[in-house]
Amino acid sequence: MAITVTHISAATASLTWALWERIKHGTASLVGMVTGTIAGLASITPASGFVGPLEALIIGAIAGILCLEGVHLVRDRLKIDDTLDVFAVHGIGGIFGTVMLAILGHASWVGQLGGVVIVGLYATVISIIIAIVLKALIGMRVDEETEVTGLDIAQSGERAYDMTS
Repeated sequence: MAITVTHISAATASLTWALWERIKHGTASLVGMVTGTIAGLASITPASGFVGPLEALIIGAIAGILCLEGVHLVRDRLKIDDTLDVFAVHGIGGIFGTVMLAILGHASWVGQLGGVVIVGLYATVISIIIAIVLKALIGMRVDEETEVTGLDIAQSGERAYDMTS
């Protein structure tokens, strides 16, 4: 059942992402559909051992739209450089899937919300510690010239994408 609901949520989220993207922007993208698939997977993960196909369909349908809006919130409104939309898709999707267990009656609100808070605090503290250590050891930024020219040339000696055509 866990495999079934995982596939249902992933497929549904990719479709709702594409549909919502088309409604809002006039077109759906392949990258969007794939990102929607990831949103469905992140959202169903906390619930996959507890829900059935109909509940997975609901989780996936909401996750596609919710995570797309999360991407716009983080990237466009808050102006946060969320590489590959990791927090907007995995973070928001995971939190949503965790809370859905309580909404669907498979877990307690206290347990689910408490877990979200504890994991969020842990991840924040550990991330800050790792960032401080990395900044002290190797630095967190490249020089301005390397940033403008691109890391591909600085680190690999070649461009990854030919933008001249």
